[in-house]
Amino acid sequence: MNERDNRAVLITGGCGFIGCSLADRLANRGERVLVLDNLARAGVRENAQWLKSRYGDLVTITVADIREPIPVIDAVREARAVLHLAAQVAVTDSVSDPAADFEINARGTLNVLEAVRLHNSTAPVVFASTNKVYGRLIEDSEIALTGRRYTPTNDLLADGISENAPLDFYSPYGCSKGTADQYVHDYARVYGLQTVVMRMSCIYGPRQFGTEDQGWIAHFLLSAIRGRPLTIYGDGYQVRDALHVSDAATAWLAVLDRIALARGRVFNLGGGPANAVSLRELIDHIAELTGRDVAYRFADWRPGDQPWYVTDTRALSTALGWSPQVPVTEGLRSLYAWLDTRFGAAHGSREVLA
Repeated sequence: MNERDNRAVLITGGCGFIGCSLADRLANRGERVLVLDNLARAGVRENAQWLKSRYGDLVTITVADIREPIPVIDAVREARAVLHLAAQVAVTDSVSDPAADFEINARGTLNVLEAVRLHNSTAPVVFASTNKVYGRLIEDSEIALTGRRYTPTNDLLADGISENAPLDFYSPYGCSKGTADQYVHDYARVYGLQTVVMRMSCIYGPRQFGTEDQGWIAHFLLSAIRGRPLTIYGDGYQVRDALHVSDAATAWLAVLDRIALARGRVFNLGGGPANAVSLRELIDHIAELTGRDVAYRFADWRPGDQPWYVTDTRALSTALGWSPQVPVTEGLRSLYAWLDTRFGAAHGSREVLA
């Protein structure tokens, strides 16, 4: 391993749920990790403490904001690769403050790209995009209610949504993440950077502090543990494919480790058809898992809500041999075990650290 290979992997947003999981995996295999995080979200300080307690000096945490170019440049200079996950992640927050959403997601990503282009142009950049770049995707007339879930009437969607689906940004969040997505992709084409876009579906698992606005699977489970009623926006028949965070981290590291094959590509990342679940079906799973009834009420659909989204994972599988390994029922058990240990009544129902 040469001197450059010994440099740290930079993870922006590395104290968040997915970033923390990636930092854990990298450090666990002996790699140095440099985390850049503004520590603004609930739970991230606890994740930071967890990483430091496990790995000590192998993980360095720098408190900074991607909207500020200088700390981004300083971090990028020292990195052998950049995993860019720092973001504003709630559709509702983007609707209430679209300017801040743009500055974090679009301008912040441009700051990262420019730092790499100008100061470390050989460093791979893997970017956390979202399925929201595809917009609502299908109209009500193109879905049918089958049991307790919606299904598309078009047989061509049996394998899910592929990377060839047209982009249709919907909601300020969709616009800001879509802008960043396209910048990351274009910097590979125009400047020759080693960039990869990961358009992610619903990632869930331990160390996720789910809220109503983001991390809905953890939010549903946590509400059940606390005995609090849920609000379902829409009718609950909407479908998502769920991917356990261990599978997501494996996909990210496969891209990083085989960047020569992945560079310049866009990949959809999710659990695929085998791990698709409606909100009502998930509530049924949670009730069976916890032995508790889950109370819920309905509210209006939110801007950009998709009645059906399932990831076609074949491009990533073909390119890198990756496929999901953790079925939803098993993944839910792992998340429930962590949340119950962290928040259950037997453990004092501690609140998330700010």
